[in-house]
Amino acid sequence: MPGPSTPATDEWAEGNGPPEPAESSESAAPAEPSGPSGPSGPSEPAEASGPTEASGPTEASGPSGPSGQAPRPGLARDLSLSAVLAGLVAVVVSYSGPLVIVLSAAHAAHLDAARTGSWIWAISIGSGLTCIALSLRTRMPVITAWSTPGAALLVTSIGSYAYGDVIGAFVVSGVVIALIGLTGVFGRLMRMVPGAVVSAMLAGILLSFGTGVFTSLEGTPLIAGSVLLAYLLGRRLLPRYAVLIALVVGVLCSAATSRLHIRLDHVGLVQPVFTAPSVSVASLIGIAVPLTLATLASQNAPGVAVLSASGYRPDDRLLVGSTGLVSAVLAPFGSHAVNLAAITAAICTGPEAHRDPRRRYVAGVACGAFYLVVGAFGSTLVAFFAGLPKELVAALAGVALFGALSAGLTGAVKEDKDREAALVTFLATASGVTLFGIGSAFWGLVLGMTAHLVLNGRLVRRR
Repeated sequence: MPGPSTPATDEWAEGNGPPEPAESSESAAPAEPSGPSGPSGPSEPAEASGPTEASGPTEASGPSGPSGQAPRPGLARDLSLSAVLAGLVAVVVSYSGPLVIVLSAAHAAHLDAARTGSWIWAISIGSGLTCIALSLRTRMPVITAWSTPGAALLVTSIGSYAYGDVIGAFVVSGVVIALIGLTGVFGRLMRMVPGAVVSAMLAGILLSFGTGVFTSLEGTPLIAGSVLLAYLLGRRLLPRYAVLIALVVGVLCSAATSRLHIRLDHVGLVQPVFTAPSVSVASLIGIAVPLTLATLASQNAPGVAVLSASGYRPDDRLLVGSTGLVSAVLAPFGSHAVNLAAITAAICTGPEAHRDPRRRYVAGVACGAFYLVVGAFGSTLVAFFAGLPKELVAALAGVALFGALSAGLTGAVKEDKDREAALVTFLATASGVTLFGIGSAFWGLVLGMTAHLVLNGRLVRRR
């Protein structure tokens, strides 16, 4: 079912996430929308109340009650099973796919088990801490993860450098990303991108996950088909728990067909390994520069776009700056980059997380908590996620992203004057093209903005 549309207030505009409703019970009827909105996100906030470039999230409380000083919403009151489940699904998707690239990079660097475990620990702990802290700070579902394009770059280059030089390049990259974020340069560039282009990029990113539900039918029709059918029945009977129902049915079908291969040889905490960073010109040019560009263009830009397309007003300085700093701090333990997520973020920003967008931040907190648990036990729990059938993970991720994909497509075609530029963005992003080591999401933005300029002659800066 579509998420509720709500009018914007000053609190949301200042960066604290959507405003707190006057009636917080889950049985309350959604507010009548004040304007058009996408099917899975709140209505577009009024531009007049947007934050200034220098402003970050504030500690403003929710709407005032009779006394004029109502307390800020609490995590315990906002907690919901659907939001926690969305965070769990996001973690399952992260560890069932992108982590394989990190393990390949560690193998290319000839790292031993201790340093490989430390790498997994560092990116997991970094992602977990930033998810929790930023979601609570902003009251938005801020989902972070490790840089998958960055790890892909490392697979082919990391073996050419001493490991200390590699760690030094990780530190420099994190510091540079933090500076670009904190100075507001990144945000100013992102606010020049038309809203339709942002929505089209989101739809292009998610398209392959939506089609993955149906391509999985070819390999395991019982598992993928049961996930899809369970989701559709859940949407009709228990909309808030449709993804949970799909997960349970999918796991049961996987077990019934002997497709679960979960092995937990031992359970133990990871011992982080510190590596003193060193600096070489070769590693800075060969690792730090492409890693910085790939993380900003292919991860942070789509990550900000996902939040914006869902109706939130993300503070790019806080989000990009803080993830860059965390990356630099954890780099000596192996973390190559912690950044905003896009695909897993879309799982937590849609109506499947919660029909009330003001309570979806709980999904970010839950995602962070799961990251911390997996990171603490390292390869032990990674083996658990690796034992899930890939068709189950693909089908589950696809149905969990239906709402976000629908919202992206709706936002892309909402305005007649933006449709062709949005189409260029959508097709370029969905193509999966990689040029100069930078993924298709960035090129979708570039080509979409180019098309918009050619067709309209100017860019209108979004507040």
